[in-house]
Amino acid sequence: MAETTTKTRRVTVAQRQLLLSWAGVTDVGRRRETNQDAFFADYPLFIVADGMGGHAGGEIASRSTVKRLDAVVAAGAVDRGAIEGALEMAVADIADHPETTDEGTGTTLTGVFLEFEGDEPHWTSLNIGDSRVYLLRDDRLVQITTDHSVVQELIAAGKISPEEAEGHPYSNVITRAVGASELTAPDYVTLDVRPGDRFVICSDGLTKELTDYGIQHFLRENADPAAAVDAMLAAALENGGRDNVTLVIVQIADESPSVPDESSSTTDESSSTTDESSSTTDESSA
Repeated sequence: MAETTTKTRRVTVAQRQLLLSWAGVTDVGRRRETNQDAFFADYPLFIVADGMGGHAGGEIASRSTVKRLDAVVAAGAVDRGAIEGALEMAVADIADHPETTDEGTGTTLTGVFLEFEGDEPHWTSLNIGDSRVYLLRDDRLVQITTDHSVVQELIAAGKISPEEAEGHPYSNVITRAVGASELTAPDYVTLDVRPGDRFVICSDGLTKELTDYGIQHFLRENADPAAAVDAMLAAALENGGRDNVTLVIVQIADESPSVPDESSSTTDESSSTTDESSSTTDESSA
């Protein structure tokens, strides 16, 4: 397994220089033969996709989606319109692939990106399906995304409790996906940029094995993103690893008390040594 490493990027917001750092990992888990998860983690977009579908369908769906979004970042214009355009092309890619004959083939998609509108950038989360984005702010962990799933709809209607949802027979049934039907735009949530914030972006292979308290515990115990993702992955595998496990951690630190008077949307790139591409989507074995 390739070594997990942390990458960094300096960003100036409201005349303050902030340091973004991130790391990601994906693993086939203990019980699956293939890894249908994929992730992309490179400034300014950080996403996780959890594929579904018989044979190789889920793997094709998640990787096609990540590939199209990778191209958006390479083109340098990451915004909602560009993301939705890439997803439309991913849906076509999935439909045209000779190995995606299962009608249920598709992928979840969730993550965050730094969006530049107006004078100051802000975070925007996006979500389709039941993969999740969590935010640790002021030592409080909050789920930012809302699952697109049958059990979430039952919870919202007051028909079952969150505890009952865990063992519900429809716990794996999602109501929205990329590729499974006509594309519906992601749900978006806008968040301000604050030093000290830490995002966890993950497939349900992590949340099946770790509670919210467990996620918060490993964030508290590991200040470095690479160490934190490795610790959470190890815990998920130890707890059963029933599904593919994928997670990305992104965090923001105040690097200096003052910076030169520059536009709030300027960025300076800084990279740390890395042994693998931040957009890695290859499966790794447990």
